[in-house]
Amino acid sequence: MRYSLIHAPASPSAPNHMILPVIVYSDVTENPADLFKRNNWHQVWENGVFDYHHFHPNAHEVLGVKSGEAELLIGGENGQTLTVSKGNVLLLPAGYGHKRLSQSADFKIVGAYPAEDKVDTETGYADIKEVNSAINHVALPETDPVEGATGPVFKEWHNIYHCNTAHQ
Repeated sequence: MRYSLIHAPASPSAPNHMILPVIVYSDVTENPADLFKRNNWHQVWENGVFDYHHFHPNAHEVLGVKSGEAELLIGGENGQTLTVSKGNVLLLPAGYGHKRLSQSADFKIVGAYPAEDKVDTETGYADIKEVNSAINHVALPETDPVEGATGPVFKEWHNIYHCNTAHQ
């Protein structure tokens, strides 16, 4: 399994995460729903990706392509266009914008979250300091959604930043 990183500055529609990158896994062969459940990710759903910019200020999100292909804009207007297909998994830090630009007729994605809390979906923000405060209170995941007790989340997120200040 290979992976790459995406960094994007804040955009008008999405604050993105100030420090944590998006992790893009390649060559994942297992069904995303089974994989996420086994690695203790919750609220597993299957659908598509909204065709408008949105982000989750209070949760990290994993998206695994189950079938088909799509072109996604990751990071809002200042972000990066990414073509995804079966075998790709995206781990989006809290606050990271994402939007579907196009898709094949058979495109399906599976999503999940590291906690069972209610996930908020936003399409913009008024105050960057306020939204960043919320984003920075989101705990780091305890497991990697693809590799479980090992994997890029530990190297790329845990080793560079500890953003959980909620347990003061």
